[in-house]
Amino acid sequence: MITVRVPATSANMGPGFDSIGIALNLYNTFYMEESDSIEISATHGEHVPSDESNLIYQCAKRVYDICGKPMPGLKLIEDCDIPQTRGLGSSSACTVAGLIGANALLGNPLHQENIIDLAAAIEGHPDNSTPAILGGFCTSLLEYGKVWSVRVPIADKLDFVAFIPNFELSTEKARQAIPRTIPHKDAVFNLSRAALLTGSLVTGDLHNLMVAAGDCLHQPYRFGLIPDGEEVVKSAKGLGALGAFLSGAGPTIIAMVDKEDKTYYSRACMYFAERFPNWKPVLLSCDEVGALVTPTEEGALDKLDL
Repeated sequence: MITVRVPATSANMGPGFDSIGIALNLYNTFYMEESDSIEISATHGEHVPSDESNLIYQCAKRVYDICGKPMPGLKLIEDCDIPQTRGLGSSSACTVAGLIGANALLGNPLHQENIIDLAAAIEGHPDNSTPAILGGFCTSLLEYGKVWSVRVPIADKLDFVAFIPNFELSTEKARQAIPRTIPHKDAVFNLSRAALLTGSLVTGDLHNLMVAAGDCLHQPYRFGLIPDGEEVVKSAKGLGALGAFLSGAGPTIIAMVDKEDKTYYSRACMYFAERFPNWKPVLLSCDEVGALVTPTEEGALDKLDL
């Protein structure tokens, strides 16, 4: 049996709609092995699809099919800490887990580059799947069936506080809120800020982030679906964040915080407990490792709440 650990991701980072994302140190862990049947379960009594409709199973079978290998079944245990439908890449984590887990079970016939391309093809956009695989801050795009990306390590510069609400927002509903066309000035607004955001994180010039995190392409249209969303962004900035943005399709909001600001998180917890009790601040950092496959340690399954 193997253990597959995949980090959460925050896609659409600031102005980087469908192109910029980051891996965060919140994880889904999956235990996988070949089996003569389909055996799928989850910890803590969580309900997950237990048949061939399971996304992890489907992605694993995709790898077997590509490699020309029969897949009679799969034993899979899901231990998930990434909240679902909150804009933190839970579905991307499942996609990546199925792909790299199956590849490992087959002896790694596919190179990492193949996995990255395949994950983006399944997801539709690489800004979630690429950082989930590589870790770090990634700028990426899908062209000619291939992902073109740049990965930048930034863990020593920033902390991230995720403000996670107690309600969900489906990606499909959030997508429907976005207009099919945008004014030219909005495209220029985002293009300039996406370049500034990437350059600032590469160089460590963090004072630019307040402006660089701006967006015209999706956040203004989606905030109408997120109660108190705009107020949460304003409050996160008012408490001293360098910038704040909608994570993925939402509703989670991410604040970028200078690592030198040691009191931001405690101040945010106190303020939000009183002002926004439906939103929970969670202190995170950039995951620089990405998806990881290891042999399952002896006794690991005994510790799970099954």
